[in-house]
Amino acid sequence: MPLLIALLVVPLVEIALFVQVGGAIGLWSTIGLVILTAVAGTVLLRAQGFAAISALQSSLERGEDPSGPLAHGALLLLAGALLLTPGFFTDAVGLALMAPQARAALIRWAGPRVAARVVRMGPGRGRPAAEPGGGGWRGPVGGEADAPIEAEYREIDGGADAGRRDGDAPR
Repeated sequence: MPLLIALLVVPLVEIALFVQVGGAIGLWSTIGLVILTAVAGTVLLRAQGFAAISALQSSLERGEDPSGPLAHGALLLLAGALLLTPGFFTDAVGLALMAPQARAALIRWAGPRVAARVVRMGPGRGRPAAEPGGGGWRGPVGGEADAPIEAEYREIDGGADAGRRDGDAPR
């Protein structure tokens, strides 16, 4: 629901700002300002993007959790998209997201809220609660890869694979 409200409110805010700015500085100056912010956003995104990639690489090389640099990179991508979108409100939000301090504050605020919604998936993990039989993962994280797997089996003589040697393709 909040996304729907944003999709309705943001264009109205942008139109109102275009009318206000256009009335104050004129049509061509307004268009020039929109183009200028898009170009400036591209330049800023390039510089900040290289820094974000460098931070991610060094985090991975040190064997650290890359979630911080990944979150910064995702917010930079959002900032770039907002700066390329014509409009003064989206430009203001995009420019704010270009500041590392603003991104860090947003990550500190949103991090716990996002982490609470993440369901870790993979071998030995549970299914999301929305799936039939799901309910999330139920068990310890450590040591599960080395734990023995108990199973029952029986040899089947004959059948479609009778007489097949190891390495032969199934018929």
